Parts: sequence; structure tokens; C-alpha cells
Amino acid sequence: MTKKIVKVGDIPCGADELFLISGPCVIEDELTMMKTAEKLREVSERMKIKIIYKSSFQKDNRSSLSYYDGPGLAKGTAILAKVKEQFGFPLLTDIHYPDQAAAAAEVVDVIQIPAYLCMQSDLLKASAKMGKVVNIKHGQFLAPDNMKHPLQKCIDSGNDQVILTERGYTFGYNDLIVDPRSFYHLNNLGYPVVFDITHCVRKYGIPSSDVKGGAREFLPVLSRAGVASGVDGVFIETHPEPAKALCDAASQLCVYDLEEFLKPLIDIHNLEVSFRK
Repeated sequence: MTKKIVKVGDIPCGADELFLISGPCVIEDELTMMKTAEKLREVSERMKIKIIYKSSFQKDNRSSLSYYDGPGLAKGTAILAKVKEQFGFPLLTDIHYPDQAAAAAEVVDVIQIPAYLCMQSDLLKASAKMGKVVNIKHGQFLAPDNMKHPLQKCIDSGNDQVILTERGYTFGYNDLIVDPRSFYHLNNLGYPVVFDITHCVRKYGIPSSDVKGGAREFLPVLSRAGVASGVDGVFIETHPEPAKALCDAASQLCVYDLEEFLKPLIDIHNLEVSFRK
């Protein structure tokens, strides 16, 4: 099958080169955002890997109103714009409501649809009509081949610049399970596929600030299995000090460990591409 190439800045997503979506889970203070971006630029230059910088201006699905949910749309996108101006990364952020699409589209290159909201028609239509790339995260409740439905909603709204992201299925109590068959089904839809590695090790129902709220020990095996299954990109949330992160502290990867983490993934991806050819 010929897969559609979706351009994000100068990144041909869906081509034979592995790309990375990375950054802090939620936008924190400007210094944290810039420190992360500075290290990501170094990783990009040293490893010759293209990076899309990701961070959320709002986390509207926190399990408590007392938890930090981001700086909001105006302040958050202003910080993202500074990251882009200083480091040149294309940007990705997620939106939760249709009326956020236009303001986000003024700054970012990719509008992301959260997994919980992947079937929300008005949200998909509003995002698609901005003319930006739309990254649809696979809902934990949806069979992977049924991702054809939110994909088609974007296409029917006039936008076929779509990326599909796997982030695991709900299984049992609070766990997410990554089924490699999902990558097969998503790839068969003919659009770029990304594996969101760090979200799939979250333990839902346990605060992300609790060390039991994530299972980082599974990151290497899951990431390698996913890349070997033929994904086009990987999604790895990173932070200079994950234990102090204001969201997903138990699952984000330390940005200073990212280079070593990526080395086997790039090797596996290159082998998978050569095998496919």
C-alpha cells in the first residue's frame, strides 16, 4: 500500500524517515519550555531526527480540579510561539472545544484531537477546516480499524492532512494495553501512524505525581515493539525534571535521557524500512 505523505513544516510524515513528537505534557513556565526545546534541538541535530515540539495549553481531563490544567489558550500559545521563533520547531498542541481551533491554528502546525474526543464530529470539523495537519489520537475505547470514521470526518470536511496516533487500549482497571495488531490496522488506513509511547505507561486513576502513576520500566520494550511494527513516528513526552512535572510526572521521559533512548529505535526503524523494501 502506498501511504499518504503528510508534510509538517519540512517533515515528510509517512516517508521512510522516523520522526519524533516531543515536549512537556503541559505548558509550564517559559524557562521549562525553553530548556526542553534547547535539548530537543541538540538531539535533533546530533541524531539527524526531525522533531515536532508538543505541549498542551490545557489539560481538560485531569482527575481532580485541584490539579494543574495548563496556562490557558492565550498564554499557552504565546509561549509556544516563542519556542517556534527561537528554535524553529513545527508545533503541535491539542484542543478540546471547537471554538479553540482558530486561535490554536494561528500558532501551531498540527492540531491534535485528544483520544477521549476522537469521535466528536464538531471538534474534528472545526480542526479540519483550519487547513492545518490534524493528529487524531486513537480512543482507548475504539477498535483500531474504526479510526477510519474520524479520519473520514476530516476528509469530508475538506482536509486529508491527517496523522493517526496509537496510545493503547483501556483494559481491566486503570491499565492501558498496546496491541501490535493496532499498528497493522492503522497502517492499512494509508496515513502516517505515530506511537505515543509515554502515555501508554500511565496508570489511570493514580495521580501522575505518584511514582505508581506510571510504569517507565516498560518504555524500552514497548517503544521497540511499536517501531518494529512499522510506525512512522514516535511520540515521547519529555521534561528536564520529570519528577517535578506538573502533569504526567510518572510517565514523561527525562529530556536528557532522550538521545540514548532513541538510538535503538532509529536502528530498528531503519531495519524495518529496509526489510519492507
